[in-house]
Amino acid sequence: MLQGSILQQLQAAHHHSTRPIRFGVYYKNTLVALCHALEDQILADDAAPLVITAFQQGKWYLQEAERYADIAKHSLGVTIMAAPDAGFAEHPTSLLPNVDLVALDPADPVAQEWHLMILSSSYTAMVICQELSEADYGSAGLPASDIERKFYGLWTFEPELVRETTELAIAHIQKYHPELATKLTAQKNSILPNLATSTTLGTVVSRVVDYLQTGQENLSIPTAPRQQILDRNLVSNEIQAFLRMAQLMDLADINNPKAAAEVVALTETMAQLLDLPAWQIKRLRLAALLHRIDPLQKAESLLTPGTSTRYQEDAPSCPLSCPLVPGAQVLRTMPRLRAIAQIITHQTEWWDGTGEPAGLTGDEIPLESRILALAAHFQFRVNQYKSSSFNREEIFTQVLDECRQQQSTRFDPKLIDTLTLLVMGLQQGLDLPLIETKVSTGMWLIDSRWDSHSKTNEEISTNLK
Repeated sequence: MLQGSILQQLQAAHHHSTRPIRFGVYYKNTLVALCHALEDQILADDAAPLVITAFQQGKWYLQEAERYADIAKHSLGVTIMAAPDAGFAEHPTSLLPNVDLVALDPADPVAQEWHLMILSSSYTAMVICQELSEADYGSAGLPASDIERKFYGLWTFEPELVRETTELAIAHIQKYHPELATKLTAQKNSILPNLATSTTLGTVVSRVVDYLQTGQENLSIPTAPRQQILDRNLVSNEIQAFLRMAQLMDLADINNPKAAAEVVALTETMAQLLDLPAWQIKRLRLAALLHRIDPLQKAESLLTPGTSTRYQEDAPSCPLSCPLVPGAQVLRTMPRLRAIAQIITHQTEWWDGTGEPAGLTGDEIPLESRILALAAHFQFRVNQYKSSSFNREEIFTQVLDECRQQQSTRFDPKLIDTLTLLVMGLQQGLDLPLIETKVSTGMWLIDSRWDSHSKTNEEISTNLK
C-alpha cells in the first residue's frame, strides 16, 4: 500500500480501531461493473450527490467523459483526479460549471488509485482501490490482459466510512487547489448522509448484481482457468453486495443492531447439535446473515388476507420460484442464491400450516427455514428482554418457555428440543462467538454442492429424528 495514498490513510486511521477495515483484491472488470452500477444510481436518483473520483490516468477519464457529462447534470458537483495526459482538460465535459479537474503529479501515490465516492442525503457509496505493483504480482508478472489487472481496496455503502474517505480526498485536493478544497468542504457539510432505505438499497444492489452478471457474460479470456478466476471474483462481489445490504439494515436498527451476527451464532450451533453436514451449515449461515433482507413480516404481502396461500401438489419443489415475497426476489437473480431465497422466503411458515407464503406443513417446510425461524424469534425476544430486570439466565428461561408454548403450532417440536439443549449450555456459561460479516470476499460462503445437491426435505429431516 503506497505511503500517503488515500487508501493507506484510511487503513491507518482504522488500524487500531474496534472496526478495522477488511480489504480485498478486485480485477479491473469487476471495478468497472461496480462503478457503472453505482454511477447509474446517480442518474436514477434525485438527491444531487457530491461525487469525487480518481481515474489514475487521463485516458481512463476520457473513456468515461461523455458518461460523466450526464452524471454532472444530476450532481451537486463532480471532482475528477487523474495524472494529466493529452486531451484530459480539453474534453467538453471538463468545461461544465460543476465539474472540476485535479491534475495529479505522476509521482503522487493517488495517481495509482481508482476511486469513486458518492455522498448524498439519500444514499452513499464508494469504491476505493489501489493498483497492485509489479512486485505484488509476484512470479506471474504483470497481466497480459487489461481486464486482468488487479486492485487492492474495498467498496461499501456505509455513510460514515464514505464521509471519512471523502474528507481524506478533499484534504489531498487541498495540496493542489485550496479554493476547490474549500468549496468541496462546504458542499460536503451541506449534505447529511443517512442510511439508505431498504428500497433504495434493494435497487442499488440489484443494479450492482446485474452489472456484475453482465461482466461475467462479456468475459473474453484466452484460457479457461484465467476466465474462471475472473468469474469467481465477479460472483464474490455479487455476494458482497447482498452482505453489505444486510449489514446496513442491521446498523439502521438501533434497537437490535447485532441481529444477523447473533442469529448466525444460534443457527450454526443448532445445526451442529443436529449434526448437519458442512455444506448445509454453510448455506444456513448465509441465510442467517441475510434473513432480514426484507422478510415477509416487513414487506407488504401480495396476498389478500384470509385467502389460501398453499401451493398445490408441487408444494415441496415450488418454493424455489415462489413469487410472493418481494424481498427475496433480488436474491434469485443469482442462481447460487436461489436456495438461500427459498430458506428466507419460508422462514415465516408455521409448523401447523397456517403460515405464509405457501402454507407449508411440518417437514414440507425446508429444514433450514425452520431452524432460521426459531433462532431469529429467540434472538429477537431475548434482545427485547435485555432492558428488563431479568438476569441473563432468567431471560433465556422466559424466552424458551415462550417458544415451547408455540411448538407444534408455529415451531417444529423437534427443534424446540434442540433449542432447549442450547439454552442449557448458555445458562451454564456457554458463549457463542459472534463473527463479523466478511465483506471483503464472498466465495467462502459458496459451495459448489449447492448447485447439484438434490436431497429432499424428507431426507434432510432424518437428521432430526
